[in-house]
Amino acid sequence: MTNKPATLGELKQSGYQPRSVRQELRDNLAACLASGNDVFEGIVGYRDTVIPEVENAILSGHHMVFLGERGQAKTRIARSLVSLLDESVPAVSGCEINDEPFAPVCARCKQLSHERGDALPVSWIGREQRYGEKLATPDVAMADLLGEIDPVKLAEGRYMSDEEVLHFGLIPRSNRGLFTINELPDLAEKVQVGLFNVMEEKDIQLKGHKVRLPLDIVVVATANPEDYTSRGRIVTPLKDRFDSQIRTHYPYRLEDEIKIVEGEISLAPRDGRELRIPQFMKEIVAQFTHAARSAPEVTQSSGVSVRVSISNYETLLANAEKRALRHNEAEIVPRISDLHAMAASTGGKLELEYGIEPDAEGELIDRLLGVAVKKTFDSYVDMASVEPVLDYIGEGWGVQVSDDMPSNDYLDGISSIDGLHDVIEGLGPMESPGLMASAAEFVLEGLHLNGKLNRDREGGRYAYRA
Repeated sequence: MTNKPATLGELKQSGYQPRSVRQELRDNLAACLASGNDVFEGIVGYRDTVIPEVENAILSGHHMVFLGERGQAKTRIARSLVSLLDESVPAVSGCEINDEPFAPVCARCKQLSHERGDALPVSWIGREQRYGEKLATPDVAMADLLGEIDPVKLAEGRYMSDEEVLHFGLIPRSNRGLFTINELPDLAEKVQVGLFNVMEEKDIQLKGHKVRLPLDIVVVATANPEDYTSRGRIVTPLKDRFDSQIRTHYPYRLEDEIKIVEGEISLAPRDGRELRIPQFMKEIVAQFTHAARSAPEVTQSSGVSVRVSISNYETLLANAEKRALRHNEAEIVPRISDLHAMAASTGGKLELEYGIEPDAEGELIDRLLGVAVKKTFDSYVDMASVEPVLDYIGEGWGVQVSDDMPSNDYLDGISSIDGLHDVIEGLGPMESPGLMASAAEFVLEGLHLNGKLNRDREGGRYAYRA
């Protein structure tokens, strides 16, 4: 509508038919499915697992809880549900809880509707105004979520028994929309109990006030599976009120992990220098995170977030950018000798099992990097193709590389080592000095990790020999 109705009478004449939030979500999802539109665009790796369960929950009109370790896009999925709400809906003007003009529920709007009739003023609220979110912490009180008596309203002359003396919390203010509670088990038990009636009986009690509020709201929660058990910090009757329990997970495939990372960081040129990242370097970063998710030294119940991959990717690019700036190179290309910088962006993000010394974290990171590089190398390089390289180094020649060495300095070495240029060409188009330097280091490190070369390392300096 271009000229939207401004009163209840105009709204009736327009033919507008109110719908519940559940029906609204259901109808809009059904329309998207029928037209082939992607509701969850930007959510990677869940197309065949999590997304179908979310769609089932919406079509069923369910409250949902997403269970998963940190960094599994639980909150992002919850926020994406907002796109299934109508672009705007009518509400009684000035209402704190978005009352439906045809059936107001708060005392103020009921009185106003009785007095004004079809002249009841109507305003239109956008979908973002109908979404509420709260991170659960032990100090979150009932007043934050549901409401409390407002001393200012008391001072204005209202009586304690008057419903209008109440200040509504976040949940009533999300009426006719969605409300998300992140890390639900961290709510104090008495606050969890306060959610019972909101989700089922649709009434709330505040400071002795029994307020019948038939809120029209869909509640979404997130939690760590370890806390969401009979032995965890969740009240069992509250679990019963969440109709659908949906388990999230980390990306199963390297390409999904890489796609998530590239969607989170900027790959635009920096100071006029082009970012050029070899595919094998992207895979090494993703493979490192995947290796950490199966490492026995890491507490898997806490998880290893995709944020580890994102932070490491950014650190890798930063180390490569420093080299480009120092040597005035036209491109920024990360290479193996930059990997040592990832220790800073990984440290503290891996929760180690009990009994493992914190000092062992550095050794663990080095070991996982070795696993990541070797797996990636083995998927790219046929060992038969590197025999000429090994023969050359076996004659007593050594090779030194560094994260501070200009890319052009690699070119003479690449041309002088028999067979190395052919192996590099097999990795893909490596037409620039930066890409060739990165590929050369990848080959040398892969040979070391396969037991074909010895290596001495100090920070970002590597020396390879037979």
